[in-house]
Amino acid sequence: MALSIWEALAVFAAGIGAGTINTIVGSGTLLTFPVLLATGLPPITANVSNALGLVPGSISGAIGYRHELRGQTRRVLRLGGIALLGGLAGAILLLALPSSSFDAIVPVLVGAALVLVLFQPRLAAVIKRRREARGTEAHPEGGAALLAGLFLASMYGGYFGAAQGVLYLSLMGLLLPDSLQRINAVKNILGAVVNGIAAVFFLFVAEFDWTAVLLIAVGSTIGGQIGAKVGRRLKPAVLRGVIIAVGVVAILQLTLK
Repeated sequence: MALSIWEALAVFAAGIGAGTINTIVGSGTLLTFPVLLATGLPPITANVSNALGLVPGSISGAIGYRHELRGQTRRVLRLGGIALLGGLAGAILLLALPSSSFDAIVPVLVGAALVLVLFQPRLAAVIKRRREARGTEAHPEGGAALLAGLFLASMYGGYFGAAQGVLYLSLMGLLLPDSLQRINAVKNILGAVVNGIAAVFFLFVAEFDWTAVLLIAVGSTIGGQIGAKVGRRLKPAVLRGVIIAVGVVAILQLTLK
């Protein structure tokens, strides 16, 4: 499909915005997907093109957060394996299920994630006190609850991906004893894994638009670096506020579309 110069610029700009938002929080798909639809691409083709185009942006954001990734190699490998399996399952579901399948549940998932992000410090303190009262210690890597939650979040990410980062941040923020910035760095790796495995799958079985893919890829790569520079400077409370604000916008867009 041939894009006009204005459509191409719009897709490129959306790619920059998506790469920036994905690196800081997630939900960049809420920028790129509507723009691709506006150019006339069918929904499935737009979704697949979007997933392919955002892979370089996810990698760019992860590189930008490389300092916060130090000392997290084992965690990244462990959680990355779960994200890979979940992302592949979601990509398969995208081609097997109608696009309306997740319409009802996604806003609820994002809303629940926002509640966890908002009250994460208090919830973590309550959980810690209960563990101390029982004489047990927190699992340093989140335990089975985190693995199960991340698998489901990654499956959703491979299917569509809007607000996937919010789900990751809420789960890891509650279950991992670490700073929000270091958790955000891991989130960027998981996003790259999910987008990457979905992209490889789509290359062989789905239709996509190469022009849209390349425009989003270049734009999101630039945005990934911008997002890393901005996100790494945000204090935890401010970063939490940004996550909540983006999540609210995501819910509104998902429910009012």
